[in-house]
Amino acid sequence: MQNENINRSELSLRFESRNFYSIFGLYLFSLGAVISGYSLYLLLEVVGQVDRKIISWNGEGLFWFLILFFAGIFVLFIPVEFLNTFKVFNASFKDLIFNIVYSIVISLVFLIIFQYSIPSGSLIMNDISLIGKAVSFAGFVAVPVILFIQHTLRNKISLLENVSYSFTLFVWVLSSQLFL
Repeated sequence: MQNENINRSELSLRFESRNFYSIFGLYLFSLGAVISGYSLYLLLEVVGQVDRKIISWNGEGLFWFLILFFAGIFVLFIPVEFLNTFKVFNASFKDLIFNIVYSIVISLVFLIIFQYSIPSGSLIMNDISLIGKAVSFAGFVAVPVILFIQHTLRNKISLLENVSYSFTLFVWVLSSQLFL
C-alpha cells in the first residue's frame, strides 16, 4: 500500500534543463579534449617526434594543428561560458533516466552530424569525422553505464557525489579513445 501513493511531481516528465546542460557540457568537453589531443598529435608529427602518417609536409601539419587546436579550444569554451553546469545531477531515478536519455539523444544527433556533414576529402577530415563518431559511440555505450554505476553507488561512496562530473568526463574521453 505504501508504494501506491506516488507523488505526481515524481512522475512529471518535463524537460530538465539542468540535466541537459550537464550532459551536453560533458559531450562538448569530451569532443574538445579529443580534438585538442589530435591537434597535438599533428604538432608532434610536424616536430618529428612521431613517424609521419597523416601529413605530407610541415606547412600542412602546422595549418591543421592551428585550426584544430583553436577549434578544440572553442568547443571547450562553450560549456564554460554558456552552459555553466559542472555537476551531474543523478540523485533520483528520474534524474538517471533523463541523463541516460539526454546522453543517447545528444550522441545520436552529433553522430548524424559527423556522419553526413563532414566531407572525407582528406585524411585529416576523415579522422575528425572518426573522432566525432567515437565520442558519440562512447555516449551511447560507456556513459549510460557509468551514470548507472554512479547512481547505484552514490550512497555507498560519499566522494562520488563531488567528483561525478569529472569522473564521467574522464570515462567519456577514455572510452572515446577505445572507439578510435
